[in-house]
Amino acid sequence: MHLSHPNADIFTPTGEPAASALARVTHLCVAAHQDDIEILAFDGICDCLDQPEKKAFGGVVVTNGAGSPRTGAYSHFTDEQMQAVRRNEQREAARLGGYAVQLQLAHPSADVKKPGHPGVAADLLALFSACTPEVVYLHQPADKHDTHVAVFLRCIEALRALPADKRPRRVVGGEVWRDLDWLVDTDKVALDSGRRPELAAELLKVFDSQVTGGKRYDLAALGRRLAHATFHTSHATDSLGGITWAMDLTPLITDPSRDVAAFTLEHIDRLRVDVAGRLARFV
Repeated sequence: MHLSHPNADIFTPTGEPAASALARVTHLCVAAHQDDIEILAFDGICDCLDQPEKKAFGGVVVTNGAGSPRTGAYSHFTDEQMQAVRRNEQREAARLGGYAVQLQLAHPSADVKKPGHPGVAADLLALFSACTPEVVYLHQPADKHDTHVAVFLRCIEALRALPADKRPRRVVGGEVWRDLDWLVDTDKVALDSGRRPELAAELLKVFDSQVTGGKRYDLAALGRRLAHATFHTSHATDSLGGITWAMDLTPLITDPSRDVAAFTLEHIDRLRVDVAGRLARFV
């Protein structure tokens, strides 16, 4: 497929043609930065590794990874050098995780934040048109990282632009920069992230430019998954070894007229009602 940015990268770990790899994808994650996929969609990676004859994972990174914090061995790297390092790290994660295909669209964050940017819109529409995944993993609309929210919105726009019969059956938004533990239980989608713990750690350590560069995502993401599994319910033993919380975004795709902000704030309102009701019962 043709991508608009000259630095865009398409990688298939087995050397399979990209078109056929995309056509096989059943679980697709479209995220903002290198390593976001491995944090929010590890559930999908495991699903595909567990049933390789039926399922295939595809990863997409929308931005170029510029502007990341860095210390130590990476403190002197220019943005261009850091982008190259992060691109190679994402390729290695795809190889290690058995992805069918890994795309890196290489758009500057500033372009992604512009509604209607022609290159971003064209790339995402081409991507979603080239595959028919059963489930799509995105960022969630309450994320506190501006670029994550912008990528989420551009993806929703692209999915809504598809013919109704080409839209995925399930779309979920996973946590990265804002935890989703505040959702009421009925709104929580539990992504089973406790499987293959060794692989989970290895995938995050692949991103050495982040981990030794000053951000211990490897420890933080795995700790959060374990904490969610334990603190999910007070009156039952842990049923999963790790949980990544997600929000069901499918209603935004099945009903394109639905307002994204109103949809998101409804979730917050349900938490408010839940907290108020619990306090009122014991006053």
